[in-house]
Amino acid sequence: MTTPDDDARDTTPAAVRELRLVVTAQDYDAALAFYRDALGLPERAAYASEDGRVTILEAGRATLEIADPAQAEFIDDVEVGRRVAGHVRVAFEVPDATEATGRLEAAGAEVLARPTRTPWRSLNARLEGPAGLQLTLFEELGPADGTEPGAADGAAAG
Repeated sequence: MTTPDDDARDTTPAAVRELRLVVTAQDYDAALAFYRDALGLPERAAYASEDGRVTILEAGRATLEIADPAQAEFIDDVEVGRRVAGHVRVAFEVPDATEATGRLEAAGAEVLARPTRTPWRSLNARLEGPAGLQLTLFEELGPADGTEPGAADGAAAG
């Protein structure tokens, strides 16, 4: 099993350098205001032409979490109490899940579940955001024993 420190020392060129989730939003301006301004994702670049507009927002470190249907159902049950997510859900680590949930609710998100403590030691909230994205906001609480969180903490958090 590798740890994040092992990954930092690996000098092998990666086949993938960036994960970019591309979302088509019917209301582009509302989605941009929500994700950039309310959630706080910094704008990396924006392009406009007569054919349309696109904005690239920074979302920190990106990971791709693959879950089987049983695990996806378990995560939904823990976070919301029932199966609600489709096959794609976007999870954002935030410093304060309660504050971020309130801020995003005020910006128009539908709160499906308020922040809930999970078995994997995070505080997770579930929202329905613009452009049809279901969002998990998660705040890492750290291990019960006070040591640094391990790689497994983040794997189940999203």
